[in-house]
Amino acid sequence: MARDYYQTLGVKKGSSDAEIKKSYRKLAMKYHPDRNKGDKKAEERFKEISEAYAVLSDKEKKKQYDMFGADGFRQRYSQEDIFRGVNFEDIFGGTGLGADIFSTMFGAGGGRGGFRTYRTTGGPGGGAAFDMRDLFGGGAGRGRPAKGGDLLFELPISIEEAHNGGSRTVKYQTPQGPKEVVVKIPSGISAGKKLRLAGKGNPGPAGAGDLYLTITFEEHPFYEVEGNNLVLRREVPFTGVALGTTLEIPTLDGPKKVKIPPGSQPQTRIRLPGHGLHGPRSGKRGHLYLIVVPRVPRKLTARQKKLLQELGEEGL
Repeated sequence: MARDYYQTLGVKKGSSDAEIKKSYRKLAMKYHPDRNKGDKKAEERFKEISEAYAVLSDKEKKKQYDMFGADGFRQRYSQEDIFRGVNFEDIFGGTGLGADIFSTMFGAGGGRGGFRTYRTTGGPGGGAAFDMRDLFGGGAGRGRPAKGGDLLFELPISIEEAHNGGSRTVKYQTPQGPKEVVVKIPSGISAGKKLRLAGKGNPGPAGAGDLYLTITFEEHPFYEVEGNNLVLRREVPFTGVALGTTLEIPTLDGPKKVKIPPGSQPQTRIRLPGHGLHGPRSGKRGHLYLIVVPRVPRKLTARQKKLLQELGEEGL
């Protein structure tokens, strides 16, 4: 299992850029190869914290890491990808601990050709050749073609589509221009789930990346979503609330008749088990809650007024 970068740097998820940088600088100064000549454990630790910093200090890489987790992230990013574009120069300024090796990890042109050798300066014992291939895995993957980057977009769908399934035509933008793809929506999908379309991301020498679509729910005209439960509010005439009645309501499984008990109070919740949405893990469906809203008439006829006055005299 891949390492947890937050644990490696000793920071919490959600830590600020300044906190991440401060923690890395402290650890890197402790385990820097210039201060630990011939210490393989320190060298390995330096490799780990540098890799963690390279990811967590980069907004896009950090976003991908948080989204896919450690193992998923390492499946999408090679060692070269992780260190590409990271600025290490301001970490060791004024410390005399070989800042030159952090100026770039891969040289000109984005470094697809592999690691290069850099010379430390000012460390204990003077400058010495420091081969980043020795530190980061012997140059594995040198010259390896890169896969294109993945793309991530949100896909808003209706609650009915989530329940019944369907298909959507998705239009999205790539560096090569607009693209269009038909996406099949599986029945029972929940909000937050990701659909993966292999090879529909950005192109690269070793093939295109993937397109990931995160499911979100569109605002519904009458359902409210509470986890995998649905809430439906319906007005009921005063007589229906007082005397009890039967109400036909819409559900994802078709119309259903519900009994309103006599004396139901405002905001009474009536549960319809198993008529909600599918749960994200178990797949088990939630409930539909009908909320009773007594309807108060805005205008009354003369007869209605008289009857209500008589009821008022009876203590109602």
